[in-house]
Amino acid sequence: MKILKIAFFSICLFYTINMNAQSVFPLYEGEIPNSKAIVNREKSVIDAAGIERISKVSIPTLSLYQTENQGNKTAAVIICPGGAYGILAASHEGSDVAREFNRMGITAFVLKYRLPDDSTMLDKSIGPLQDAQRAIQFVRENADQFGIDASKIGIMGFSAGGHLAASASTRFKEQFIENKKNTSLRPDFSILIYPVISFMDGLTHNGSRHNLLGKASSLEVQQKFSNELQVSPETPPAFLIHASDDTAVPVLNSIAYYEALLKKKIYSQLLIYPKGGHGFGMNNKTTKDNYMMGLENWLKSTEFLK
Repeated sequence: MKILKIAFFSICLFYTINMNAQSVFPLYEGEIPNSKAIVNREKSVIDAAGIERISKVSIPTLSLYQTENQGNKTAAVIICPGGAYGILAASHEGSDVAREFNRMGITAFVLKYRLPDDSTMLDKSIGPLQDAQRAIQFVRENADQFGIDASKIGIMGFSAGGHLAASASTRFKEQFIENKKNTSLRPDFSILIYPVISFMDGLTHNGSRHNLLGKASSLEVQQKFSNELQVSPETPPAFLIHASDDTAVPVLNSIAYYEALLKKKIYSQLLIYPKGGHGFGMNNKTTKDNYMMGLENWLKSTEFLK
């Protein structure tokens, strides 16, 4: 079967040194693994709230938001927007967040990962995770060119993007991409914002599970994709945010993951807001608390940020 191909452009073509300048990199060199040859149907719209929503993603990319490193290598964060594995909320859970990391002195990348679709993928259940692993591999292998400390590369995800980030944090030993250099695919830390963690009945967000696995997935498959069940002593430290009144993704998702981290003695932090619902991005309008400031302090406490 023919595989979808895209041209890979070198870093020297796309890389810029202007602060906050955005450069977009195709994620793969040559063939996109696990893809079918189709016409690109990607669509981007701005909704009434001013949020960019991207659908039908079949060609993954990585957008760079460069910070001024002042001669020192910076930490980096790969950001995975949410959208139930059906769309990507690319602005308030993507580009806006990247610019806030730049303010902290952290280089940020927004991952436009493939959205699971039987018409575009051979196995839609692993497509997004392939893209997350490739993003980590790409950033780590090119860390010197980006002015990044290769030992300080984290991953962040919102909602279903949080499931993807947690999957990258728990399943990094399962290599779903070609890795000739044996580059570590383990993120050094994770930031999970109202994440879908579990695919188990009574806990999961059904839309995310159905979009990734289909409506007839087995209990065994659901367990494999439930990240609270996959935590090991090597799982990276995590910073988690959730609201108690989240009716889309129950707060018990974050609690289950945090409890699993505690059992493995993994340094992590969980902040639960009484209110805020789901999908608030960086701005929970029910509180004056700014969790990004708390995140910045946590990154300093873990020495990922000086």
